[in-house]
Amino acid sequence: MESTPLSTLIIRYLNEELSEEETLRLWESLREGHEQEEWQEALLALLQDNTRHGYADPERMEQIYAAIRPAETTIVPVTRRRWIYPAAAAAVLLMIVGTTTLFRHFRSRQQPIAVYTPPPAHGVVPGSNKAILTLADGSTITLDSTGNGALAQQGNVQIVQVDSGQLAYKANGSNISGSLQYNTLSIPRGGQFRITLPDGTRVWINAASSLSYPTAFTGADRTVQLTGEAYFEVAAMPGKPFHVKVNNMDIQVLGTHFNVMAYTEEAAIKTTLLEGAVKVNAGGTQTTLRPGQQLRMDQQGQLAVIDQVDVDEIVAWKNGYFQFYHEKLPGVLRQISRWYDVDIAYEGGVPDREFGGKISRNSSIEEVLKILALSKVHFKIENKKIIVIP
Repeated sequence: MESTPLSTLIIRYLNEELSEEETLRLWESLREGHEQEEWQEALLALLQDNTRHGYADPERMEQIYAAIRPAETTIVPVTRRRWIYPAAAAAVLLMIVGTTTLFRHFRSRQQPIAVYTPPPAHGVVPGSNKAILTLADGSTITLDSTGNGALAQQGNVQIVQVDSGQLAYKANGSNISGSLQYNTLSIPRGGQFRITLPDGTRVWINAASSLSYPTAFTGADRTVQLTGEAYFEVAAMPGKPFHVKVNNMDIQVLGTHFNVMAYTEEAAIKTTLLEGAVKVNAGGTQTTLRPGQQLRMDQQGQLAVIDQVDVDEIVAWKNGYFQFYHEKLPGVLRQISRWYDVDIAYEGGVPDREFGGKISRNSSIEEVLKILALSKVHFKIENKKIIVIP
C-alpha cells in the first residue's frame, strides 16, 4: 500500500487527526533529517493556503515568515549519543510549530464570540501570577493577576499591587521611623510573581519559592532571604551593598543582574551572573563572579565556578519558557512539577533520556508531554499526578 504523503500527515497533525503510529512516522522523519524537501514544500503550501488563515499575498507572507522565525516553542528530545540534528530539520521544526500557533491565532481572530473552555478533567493547568504576602504582624494577603491598588500600610510605607502580578512598596516621606518590619512573599507551586523592593530593586520569583525582606532599607546594607529561585535586578546604591542570603551562602552586590536557584530538591545551589559583579561567600570561601559565570555549591558544600553558561537557559523561566540543554528527564519533570503544580511518580525505573530545546510555559500539560513522548518516554495523568510508565 502506498504511504500517506507527508503534506497530508502534517495537515492531519495540525487538525489533531493522526493516529499514534502516523504521529511517530511524522516526527521520526524530522528527527532523522529525512524528507526535508517534502517538509519545506508542505509547509509552504500550508502558508499559501488562504482558506486556513486568510493571508496569501506576497507582502503579508513576508510578515508571516518573520513571525515564524523567532517562534522557538518546542522541546527536542535527544539521546546521549546524538545532540545536533540537521540544520534544515531544526529550521522546519520551528516553522511547523510557529505555523500551527499562527493558524490558531488567525482562527481565533475570526471568532468574535468568546467560547468558554472548561478546565481539563485532571485539573492540571499552567501556572499563573499568584502569591501569598505575609505582613509583619502575621496577617496574610492573597495575590493574583486580578487586583491592582493599595493593599496595606506599614508605618510610612504603602504596599500596592501594580501591573497585575507585581508588588511594589512606596515610602511616604524620606525618613522611615519605627522598628524594622519584615514581609515575606511566598509563591506556591503553579505560581510566579514580581516585586519592586523599597530600594527600587526588581525581583522575579519562580514557583515554590519565597522572599523575605524589610519594608524599608534603613541600615548600612540591604539584606533579603531567599528560598527557591529568583532573578534580581539590583538598584545601584553605592556604599550600601545588597545581600541575598540562601542557606549558608551570602551573595553580595552593589548593582547587578543575577539569578539564584536554590531549591532543596536540586543537586546544587546555582548563582548565575548576567551583568555587573557579585561576591559569593560560602563555606568560608569568597568567590567573585564575572558575567556569564555560574557558581555551584553542591549538597556537601563543594564549590565550582562554571564559565560561559547559557544565560538564556538560566533565565528562560522569567521570560515565560522552559529551556533545556542536555537536561535529564528527572530535571525536566521537576520543573514541570513546580510550574504545573503536579506530583511526579515513576512506574519501574527512571528512563535515561536527555532533552534540549524550548517551549512556552503557557503550553498545556498535554502539549509538553506529547513532545517528551517523542523520545519514547510515556506518561499518564491521574488527578494531579504525572506517572512515567515504561
